[in-house]
Amino acid sequence: MIAVRRLNHAVLFVSDLDRAVRFYRDILGMQVIAREPRANAAFLRAGGSDNHHDLGLFGLGAGASGSPRGHTGLYHLAWQVDTIDELAAAREVLVAAGAFGGESSHGATKSLYGADPDGNQFEIMWLLPRGDWGDYESAATVDRLDLPAELSRWSGVSTA
Repeated sequence: MIAVRRLNHAVLFVSDLDRAVRFYRDILGMQVIAREPRANAAFLRAGGSDNHHDLGLFGLGAGASGSPRGHTGLYHLAWQVDTIDELAAAREVLVAAGAFGGESSHGATKSLYGADPDGNQFEIMWLLPRGDWGDYESAATVDRLDLPAELSRWSGVSTA
């Protein structure tokens, strides 16, 4: 058995490296910390992250095709925000960027979904305080997200 602690970073193949970098920089606020021109790659770090990089992007070129939805492989990446207020603000950013794909409540997490320009899906999520998980401790629910009600209840509570 290997005792992993957490996911440190993700790496994605993208068709247009510069377009992908702009998306993750402008929409998710990531900072480019390194580029590797020989591999047509960029490495980005999320604000406040202790990781060297949180996301690696490798550009394949305009002719690259993505995996069709419903095939095996990566479904999505989940990026955590610190407060429900940040989640609500993220919704507005995703909608304005044309990247919003939906939202749901998973009990212990409140989630928004989107996709980058190559169709790579991601989740922006806020995690309830650990002591408030209750029955969600051992559940994987998918319910409608009532963001105004969640804001009313959890505004200002930090969990990241």
